Amino acid sequence: MSETVLVTGGAGYIGSHACKALARAGYVPVTLDNLSTGWRDAVRFGPFVQADLLDRAALDAAFAEHRPVAVLHFAALSQVGEAMVEPGKYWRNNVTGSLTLIEAAVAAGCLNVVFSSTCATYGDRDGEVLDEETPQAPLNAYGASKRAIEDMLVNFDAAHGLRHVIFRYFNVAGADPDAEVGEFHRPETHLVPLILDAVDGKRPALTVHGNDYPTPDGTCIRDYVHVMDLVDAHLAGLEWLRAGKGSRVFCLGTGDGFSVREVVDATRHVTNRPVPVQDGPRRGGDAVKLVCGSQRARDQLGWRPDRSTMRQMIGDAWRWHQNGNYEG
Repeated sequence: MSETVLVTGGAGYIGSHACKALARAGYVPVTLDNLSTGWRDAVRFGPFVQADLLDRAALDAAFAEHRPVAVLHFAALSQVGEAMVEPGKYWRNNVTGSLTLIEAAVAAGCLNVVFSSTCATYGDRDGEVLDEETPQAPLNAYGASKRAIEDMLVNFDAAHGLRHVIFRYFNVAGADPDAEVGEFHRPETHLVPLILDAVDGKRPALTVHGNDYPTPDGTCIRDYVHVMDLVDAHLAGLEWLRAGKGSRVFCLGTGDGFSVREVVDATRHVTNRPVPVQDGPRRGGDAVKLVCGSQRARDQLGWRPDRSTMRQMIGDAWRWHQNGNYEG
């Protein structure tokens, strides 16, 4: 029988792509999701458990029924603006939910966890290429909650042998090249699908939040990774743990950043359509520039972000945007 992997947030954007990759690798991905931001239609590659991470009884039942060999933990709230005004929501959902999950995993004897963290734990490090040794100083409750979960995993490793791989990355873009799953949020908050909505006439214009940052064109700069490259790294992290190797932190990025206006220009080129844009105020909690290095992941996991060109990310996202949709 194929071994199972519990994927929290498996009905969401990155989690659904991870489930497809796990199934292709011979695992049975078991999606655990409360559908607060995920989509039932995205669960296509294995069993589904509708449950909240705060529900310990439901987690215990899922571990008992499916007996996973590992957990890929994606489930989290992740909106910077919301985190600035509702920090309690982020601490409760992300940190308390993760604690409940980790305790359930330890109780079930499932001692391999691959955790989806973020370069938002670093805060605003203008002009630096962020790596695993960069000091962490998050600007908002989202980044702070992720950093707290990283600390939690270290503590549970020391106390219970819970081995873990932590991946820190920032902006994820693109979609499954087969367009079976893709990026779809309601309301939409991520840059590439917002641009594509503007291109497609689903919104009047893209609002650029701040045009006076100290960057060449005045807009924020981020490092973008193709979602399929990202899930490849998660599978490599899973195999790292399955091989008996120790807990490790890896940063995932290309080392190159794109400004908001550069992403807009690339979208115009790929779609061959105009992109209506309007300027808006800065958002609280936004860093000027976040660029993430990945030399450790390249050297130790053999990871290569070969799909992570802006043209391919936008092209795959555009294909999904034209063909894909979730209803529930």
